[in-house]
Amino acid sequence: MEEKLHVLLCEDDENLGMLLREYLQAKGYNAELCPDGEAGYKAFMKGSYDICVFDVMMPKKDGFTLAQEIRATNSEVPIIFLTAKTLKEDILEGFKLGADDYITKPFSMEELILRIEAILRRIKGKKGKEVQNYRIGKFTFDTQKQILSIGTKSTKLTTKESDLLSLLCAHANEILERNFALKAIWVDDNYFNARSMDVYITKLRKHLKDDPEIEIINIHGKGYKLIAPEIEQS
Repeated sequence: MEEKLHVLLCEDDENLGMLLREYLQAKGYNAELCPDGEAGYKAFMKGSYDICVFDVMMPKKDGFTLAQEIRATNSEVPIIFLTAKTLKEDILEGFKLGADDYITKPFSMEELILRIEAILRRIKGKKGKEVQNYRIGKFTFDTQKQILSIGTKSTKLTTKESDLLSLLCAHANEILERNFALKAIWVDDNYFNARSMDVYITKLRKHLKDDPEIEIINIHGKGYKLIAPEIEQS
């Protein structure tokens, strides 16, 4: 049985905090709720968490201060900020402190879950990049040399092509979220980078056309899916 992921939730609104905790637990997460930043810091130092969700405006210690202190001891744990603030300066401040995402209130519970899942997939994708070789149907893909081979034919991929194919392989036969891929490879999910990624998807489709059982399909409004009968990694 897969172990549940642990979420540290800090929210001073008691009703909202309880609703969020119950919803996270219903979705299969272990969620610990803290009413302020001070309690959140103590909980973090005692426990082990896969992701943190912090309200910005909290008593005793605000979310920005909490994140700053946690980043001093742990630079990798993902952090999502919840806030009623919509000022660009506040959002930039959150990202400067190492936030992975920023959700403004009001928001839907489902949106929070989707944001959490996207971040956890991004972490999984980064780990997937450590894989040196993939076997994709009849193809072999050397991620270090950036070479895609089938039979006696070898194609040297560009860095962007290689990075994108690595992410697709890490999420083979499941949806690779569009915004996640843009942020992981291009850093910014703006319009021009989105169009650039579409071009690279088209190039990868051409590279993979020699195996008719492999395809990269568009999932409308979500992203892409690499369909392959066999994916092996080493």
